[in-house]
Amino acid sequence: MKKPMAKKVLAAVTAAAMTMSATACGGGAETTAPATEEKAPAAETTETTETTETKEETAEAEVVEEEVSPYTVITDDAGNPIDLGGMEIIVRDWWSPEEPAEPTNDYEEARDEYREWIQETYNFTIRSVAISDWTSAPQDFVDYVTTGGDDNNYIFVLRNDPAIVSGMANGLMYDLSTLDCLDFSAPKFQKNMCHEQYNYNCMFAGPSEARTGVFFNKRLLTEAGIDPETLYDMQADGSWTWDKFEEVMAQCHRDTDNDGVVDVFGLTLNESVMTDQAVFSNGGSYVAKVDGKYEYNLEAPQTIEALEWCVDMYTQFDDHDPEGAEWDYYKEEFVNGKAAFMVEQEYAGTPGNFLIDMADEVGFVMFPKGPQYDNYINVWDNNPHAIPSCYDADRAWKIAFAWNLYTDEPAGYEEYNGYLSTARAGIFDSRAVDETITMMAEPAHGTVAYHGLIPNLTTGEQLTWSVVPNAVVSELVEAIRDTWKAYIDDANA
Repeated sequence: MKKPMAKKVLAAVTAAAMTMSATACGGGAETTAPATEEKAPAAETTETTETTETKEETAEAEVVEEEVSPYTVITDDAGNPIDLGGMEIIVRDWWSPEEPAEPTNDYEEARDEYREWIQETYNFTIRSVAISDWTSAPQDFVDYVTTGGDDNNYIFVLRNDPAIVSGMANGLMYDLSTLDCLDFSAPKFQKNMCHEQYNYNCMFAGPSEARTGVFFNKRLLTEAGIDPETLYDMQADGSWTWDKFEEVMAQCHRDTDNDGVVDVFGLTLNESVMTDQAVFSNGGSYVAKVDGKYEYNLEAPQTIEALEWCVDMYTQFDDHDPEGAEWDYYKEEFVNGKAAFMVEQEYAGTPGNFLIDMADEVGFVMFPKGPQYDNYINVWDNNPHAIPSCYDADRAWKIAFAWNLYTDEPAGYEEYNGYLSTARAGIFDSRAVDETITMMAEPAHGTVAYHGLIPNLTTGEQLTWSVVPNAVVSELVEAIRDTWKAYIDDANA
């Protein structure tokens, strides 16, 4: 197969011919093959004098095509490309299709071509396979490592789960800080906080995915006298706050046919999703991490204020689910145009998800700023990648070396966020992609949560499912205070 990443170079042989050695991708700490340059002698012009006239002949320039790679080949001590011996590496997740999707844009084509090239150059293959499922993934990893593994070369994709804490505490994850082929100061690692969150036991490359934001129905806002674009404008100028959110919800929350019954609600949501995001949007958290130790933070003023505000919003603007409705009834309610706003994760608007066929036009902004915080914040929930500690040092190094190369961006796309291509293929308008989702992936607007790493602590069942209309926050906190403190103490032990 032709290597499309190689560029054709034109040269005039009559002037000079330049030959450059192909270079390739980098990511480890080995010897670099130097580029070489050779100059051809200048072409001579022969003059022939005849008796009555002088004839000049100039050699016609020939066009030479050469392939030049934009990458630097990483070599061994003998100057040969690092050879991984045909190693097959499986990135074990719970979503990859059996057959990779065909590229749909220039970036995806360049990425696939680059990945094909590195696998040929360094003699390995890597592929993602849905082996575990979302529920079993953490325990599958624990079981694999504690039983000694097998002949497969796995990178386990995990999720924010107490099993990771257990895994780190018991040395089940390879210490990635010991592998010189990984440089966590590189830009692709600095775009997320995964290695910090998991103490270099896990890795993740590139920007974090956008998570929780606010979807809005443009038709319902327009009918309520609100220009939908003003939400983007407020987001851009920094005035998109809880108070503004409340104002526009109140304006949209209406009895449109004057029968005394509200038929367009200001808000619909999964209480856990909004409550968690509201807490962080006010500078709060459930569990903090200070000097490597987890700290109980449920009763911080910022956290309590957010919980009480959520109760107020749910009481004022949320519809009560019909008796017998499924837990995700809120999705149907928004799709059917019964609510102006829905707080939900960004994935809902991407291809294959529940908003994709919605008839009304939809906008999407970041969750508004709380009164105790001066920035828009998005709670990242990355999928950490771990190498089993039962692998020996040579095997772990080779796996990390290959994965590091594989997660580099192709030349010319170093600052490109490939995830935006997914968003553009969904229901999002251009401002949602270019402003909101782009902002959500920026380190300045991202943070991580630690409560999901505390064994036995579950915010949904133990707290946020009970943050409902007319709930009393002080009573909810009192009921779980001692239990949560004990869980956190155990996690720190």
